[in-house]
Amino acid sequence: MTKIVLIEDNEQLQKYICEYLSAYGFEPHVLTDYDAVLETIDAIAPKLILLDITLPKFDGFYFLKLIRKRFTTPIIVISARSEESEQIRGIDMGADDYVTKPFAIGVLVAKINAVLRRSDQAANEIVSGPLVLCSDTMKVRVKEGLSAELSKNEFRVLRLLLRNASQIVSREQLLEELWDDTSFVDDNTLTVNMTRVKKKLAELGLGNAIQTKRGVGYVLDTAHSPDA
Repeated sequence: MTKIVLIEDNEQLQKYICEYLSAYGFEPHVLTDYDAVLETIDAIAPKLILLDITLPKFDGFYFLKLIRKRFTTPIIVISARSEESEQIRGIDMGADDYVTKPFAIGVLVAKINAVLRRSDQAANEIVSGPLVLCSDTMKVRVKEGLSAELSKNEFRVLRLLLRNASQIVSREQLLEELWDDTSFVDDNTLTVNMTRVKKKLAELGLGNAIQTKRGVGYVLDTAHSPDA
């Protein structure tokens, strides 16, 4: 179940939100110790945080800033402060969305699902400069919108290069990345797939993004690709 941490001091609203979140298949956890906010989030490892602004001890914006310094977990602010300036402040400080009280629980759940979808999409993408590699579709695209489909091996090659962008990746590392139990991988297989990846990047306007370091390996450097 998807864990959600609720930071809200109104007990009646706590109960209302938790009951509905549970009914929609989420696993809500109410934070009760405001002296251990970071420790609680670390221990629960939620997929999302619901954060009220009017809280005991400290303003919710203080906790928002504190959480953002350590975690990238999506945060939805829930607050009775409906002024535009307050909503802008929350988003500027790192909130992913802002819901004003009173709210319909269906609206809150819809916003939770939307934020989680965006979060999952970001987790499925590896980005380096203008290049974006999508794990779920095995496509590579440039931020301008052009894209190319990759084979399984082409995807594995580019994924390793992207994860180590601007660093030398040896042929041995790439061969290990390509190896699986269903296909034989040799040096020629790597060369063929590397050539195909370079060609597809060239079609996207990044023909010099992968540089060959003879006798060592390859470097992906989109920042200095002349046609990037």
